[in-house]
This record gives sequence, C-alpha cells and structure tokens, in this order.
Amino acid sequence: MDIEKIAKVAHEVNRAYCQSLGDMSQAPWADAPEWQKTSAVNGVKHHIANPDTTPEGSHNKWLEEKAATGWRFGPIKDAEKKEHPCFLPYSELKESDKAKDFIFRAVVKQLSEVA
Repeated sequence: MDIEKIAKVAHEVNRAYCQSLGDMSQAPWADAPEWQKTSAVNGVKHHIANPDTTPEGSHNKWLEEKAATGWRFGPIKDAEKKEHPCFLPYSELKESDKAKDFIFRAVVKQLSEVA
C-alpha cells in the first residue's frame, strides 16, 4: 500500500478515535487541510523509516514538525492560531492522547506490511 493511502487510513482511524472521545474537530481526509495531510504522510514516512520507533518517538517527531511550522501549545486545537493541546512533552499527555500514537503506529505497521 502506498504512503498516502496509509496516511489516509491512519487519519480516518484517528478521526474515529477522536470522535469516540467527543472531539469532532477532525475533517474527513477529503476535506482535511493540506498541512494535516502532510503531517500524516510525514508520520507514515517516519514509521516506515524507523519501524522500531515508540509511540513517544512518534509524538516527539510530530512535536518537532509542529514546532518547525510555528505551532505551540493552546488549550484547544486552533489551526488559524497554530495552537494544539497536545503540544506537550509525551510524559505530560493524557492517556487518551497517548493512545493516538499507539494507534497510528499500529495502523502504519500493519498497512505497510501489506503486499
């Protein structure tokens, strides 16, 4: 499966998980902003290149990307202000937010192994 298809599935799985927590802020892949798609693609590339990366390593890579593009901590996700409530060290995340990194890693691992 190609990288963009894996990113799309990972995005949609994350969106469904967020919805299960009451967070309806994620747009479907087709409507997602380009920065969000790019972030998912970069996450997939990171996991494929580093198959032993941990959920914490995944989060740290995401944090690096967000910092490099001007994001910072904010109490609610606001793309216009470039603020995100998960812009924290991994150890400070709520367990429900840490789960996103476990889920993303599992989706990428399984789909990248599909022949």
